[in-house]
Amino acid sequence: MSRIALFGAAGAIGQSVAGALAAQGRPYRVVGRSEAGLRQAFGADPLAEIVTWDPASPGSIESAAAGIDTLVYLVGVNYWQFELHPQLMRRTLDGAIAAGVRNIVLIGTVYPYGRAQTTPVREDHPRHPHTFKGRMRKAQEDILLDAHAQGRINATVLRLPDFYGPGVTASLLHGAAVAAVRGGTADLIGPIDQPHEFVFVPDVGPVVARLADTPQAYGHVWHLAGAGVTTQRGLVDEMGRQVGRKVRHRVVGKTMLRVLGLFDKLLREMPEMHYLLTDPVILDDAALQRLIGPVRKTPYAEGIRRTLAAVAPAKA
Repeated sequence: MSRIALFGAAGAIGQSVAGALAAQGRPYRVVGRSEAGLRQAFGADPLAEIVTWDPASPGSIESAAAGIDTLVYLVGVNYWQFELHPQLMRRTLDGAIAAGVRNIVLIGTVYPYGRAQTTPVREDHPRHPHTFKGRMRKAQEDILLDAHAQGRINATVLRLPDFYGPGVTASLLHGAAVAAVRGGTADLIGPIDQPHEFVFVPDVGPVVARLADTPQAYGHVWHLAGAGVTTQRGLVDEMGRQVGRKVRHRVVGKTMLRVLGLFDKLLREMPEMHYLLTDPVILDDAALQRLIGPVRKTPYAEGIRRTLAAVAPAKA
């Protein structure tokens, strides 16, 4: 088996990939800025090699990638710093190539597509992002796929929709899960009745591990769709059904996001991507399943149950 490293490993998707590798008994390297954060997330796993890096330092990037065959790229930036995505990709790619890395898997988003021209969206959908964040994500992908076309490295992209799961705080559904378990009122970003899809984070890791080991995957973009089309309201109602009471919530629309954004940097960035809630981007992942075989997708009811179980009850 190839040696594999997860760059930007400490997030929810990184931990899912690490869990899949550990289940196979495969050693893996986790790379991040904070040693304390990496040790908290992976320190109990003897298969995990913990390495820190400085993404601004070419020497540090090359050192972090030394001895690795396959790099899974999960590096995040603040939502208000998307201009860093292409810069970080270029530096990481150069360092990885210098270190002799053969393969790189980018965990991507639907942002580069812009507004959907078809439903569902296949991998050959045009990339015409109309937002700054979409353009930065497209530029990130272009740098990577150009390197593949030039024969410098084998590269592939796996696009994910919105996600949720146990301990996943950066999810549209997190506030509702907390309100379902602890009480109180959840703030949801609406509209909440439009079709939407979510991928359950623990389902992602096994797919990434299989994709990384498939030579035919490289040079292409792939989709991993959610467990079917649903709505935010439907999933919040499912939370209420499971806890035995209605989950109180209020819906924040685009106008209110703009108002709240006057006082909060994160919320200030959200109106730009609000179209994803009004003009759904639903992914078709038939090509992925033809490539690697059937994909386990946790039904929403089970995913909600496991998500709620991970929320600590309110203190008495």
